[in-house]
Amino acid sequence: MSKETLTSTFTELRKGFFRLAMRFLSNQEDADDTLQEAFFRLWKHADRIDTPEEAEALTIVTVKNLCIDTLRKKSHLHTVELDEGRDDAVAESATDTLEREERFKAVERIIEQRLTPLQRQILHMKEYEGKEYDEIAAKLGMQPPAVRMQLSRARKEIRECYLKQMER
Repeated sequence: MSKETLTSTFTELRKGFFRLAMRFLSNQEDADDTLQEAFFRLWKHADRIDTPEEAEALTIVTVKNLCIDTLRKKSHLHTVELDEGRDDAVAESATDTLEREERFKAVERIIEQRLTPLQRQILHMKEYEGKEYDEIAAKLGMQPPAVRMQLSRARKEIRECYLKQMER
């Protein structure tokens, strides 16, 4: 695959990659930095990437891993607060970050283990790529109400499985 193909794939899907980064990170600058670093890392290996689909998958994994790395680094940073409860605030934010990361991993496992391939594809197109129901339906050869139903069922399955896991 040429570097031009990597660039066009990345540019075309950048908004979705940005939304993925923002789900992990609450800071736009961190999300932008993560996307830049992901592209830089993939650029070095562009000759080993064969298709736009492979470039997309590798970018998603790279962005996700870089987000997790950023969260881990931030949880280890020692900041000095001006109030007396600073130690509690730092410990609480690190704990919150790790808990959020664990919740995200739990949801990912549910998606991989419990959803059908069609539901996973629709969820990915809607949530990560930001496509509209009509676009998804056209791409998958379905009617928009069928796409909505599949997405609704997928979300219900995720919610129910997640709540069962939290009860344990």
